[in-house]
Amino acid sequence: MDQMNQEAVKYVAGLIERARKAQEAIEYYTQEQVDELVEALVWNIVKDGPAQEISKMAVEESRMGNYEGKYNKLMAKAKGAVRDMKGKKSVGVIEIDEEKQITKIAKPIGVIGALIPCTNPEATPTVKAAHAIKGRNAIVMSPHPRTKKTNTYIVGLMRETLKRFGAPEDLVIGIEDPTLEISNELMKQCDLVVATGGAGLVHAAYSSGTPAYGVGAGNAVVVIDETADIKDAAEKIRISKTFDFATSCSAENSLIIQKDIYDEFLDALRKEGGYVVNPEEKAKLQAAMWVDGHLNPKIIAQSPQTIAEVADLSIPDDVKFYVVPETGIGADYPFSGEKLSVVTTAFKYDQFSDAVDLVNTITKFQGMGHSCGIHSFNEEHIMELALKTKVSRMNIRQGMAPANTGNWFNGMPFTTSLGCGSWGGNSVSENITWKHMINTTWVSRPFAPVVPTDEELFGNVMNK
Repeated sequence: MDQMNQEAVKYVAGLIERARKAQEAIEYYTQEQVDELVEALVWNIVKDGPAQEISKMAVEESRMGNYEGKYNKLMAKAKGAVRDMKGKKSVGVIEIDEEKQITKIAKPIGVIGALIPCTNPEATPTVKAAHAIKGRNAIVMSPHPRTKKTNTYIVGLMRETLKRFGAPEDLVIGIEDPTLEISNELMKQCDLVVATGGAGLVHAAYSSGTPAYGVGAGNAVVVIDETADIKDAAEKIRISKTFDFATSCSAENSLIIQKDIYDEFLDALRKEGGYVVNPEEKAKLQAAMWVDGHLNPKIIAQSPQTIAEVADLSIPDDVKFYVVPETGIGADYPFSGEKLSVVTTAFKYDQFSDAVDLVNTITKFQGMGHSCGIHSFNEEHIMELALKTKVSRMNIRQGMAPANTGNWFNGMPFTTSLGCGSWGGNSVSENITWKHMINTTWVSRPFAPVVPTDEELFGNVMNK
């Protein structure tokens, strides 16, 4: 082991020791004590003053997104997480099944190791810490180096709050100078990894030898059928696609539009600030967005005007996002993949079965298990898409970015981490919340045996 790795091992061991000691101090907190801590932690982030400072710092440090997006995301996701946790049992007996005589008891996992992406440095640490504390865990957060100051500021506010409420400050620890070696070591030494980031990071989490929750790659695809409210759909797509300049992995990457309304829908997108590129502009945009097969960092989560400068395009000042007509899917057609930018791709379909096939083909290329959506009032179409696509979440008549991770207008659990199931190389296909940060003891009591007959079990087949 080289010196750098030895130093990382020693450094992380010290953090884990501190976090474990803090966690042990609250292991037998009451539900009321836990809930007070969770609410205090989040309130002292989202209240006036800190919330604005965090949002401003996140934009300046990451050089991605915009202030309004950061602020609104922090407000929605952090407050929503508290709403979802309020009144929910996470201490002691959390469920009793009288029929099966099973009692379920929640217990802490221990020390959570959380990896924080630079695309979401404001809401992710806030929500992850709140979820961890709800389960009476400690959490050590390793941010992307690009946004380490934002993470340090948030952690500092949380530690001040913990101290003021009589809890150990080391329940929340932030790594101030993260390195790859330190992040890898954190994943090895903690009790559970919650990894939000790119495919390489998630793979490292699952390879660490520690239980882990990872996220899958995004590439959200949305169908617009002939029954859609065209104006409403176009507006929601614009709001979602331009939110925080598309830092969200949930933003609409491809639109699958029924051929009879295709031109009308593109016009509706234009009225919302969409700029439909011509073939020459498409070629220039593609050359600017992908360098050696990888997304160019210069266009990720940037304004449409910045992208125009990088791509040498001339666009009107009021353009809010780009629309790229496309017919192909796969590596030779990169616009069919995830773009992490205010650029969406438009495909045309004839029969609805064609739309379903397009969704599956696109997500098979990138984004398996993540999400899709539909703007439709045809219940048969809605259910066909839901039944025949390999995604973990599907939104109906909603913008994907605000909907996937929970919002006030839907029932999705508020989160900043989206499990994508086995399709996306993940262990769960749910929105990752505090419920994934507890261990559960099942207590079984005996009752008189109830043994079914063979006829009850196999009566439908035994005489065939």
